[in-house]
Amino acid sequence: MSKSGNLIVRLEQPPVPAERTRVVDYKIKRIGTVNNILGPVKSPYVSVKPEVAGEGFAGRVLYLLEDN
Repeated sequence: MSKSGNLIVRLEQPPVPAERTRVVDYKIKRIGTVNNILGPVKSPYVSVKPEVAGEGFAGRVLYLLEDN
């Protein structure tokens, strides 16, 4: 978690998401939205602005939910 309260998430698979892409957990419960892309191109991180309390997300797998 960043000082500004955003979650910092490491991407494990390409492609890099667009800003404002929704982030969900395994139950498709909305966690937040992609706020910023960080780090090197080969191993990027994303900053996620949470919509729920940010505690307890360390080590959990989160997913990107793209609009169709």
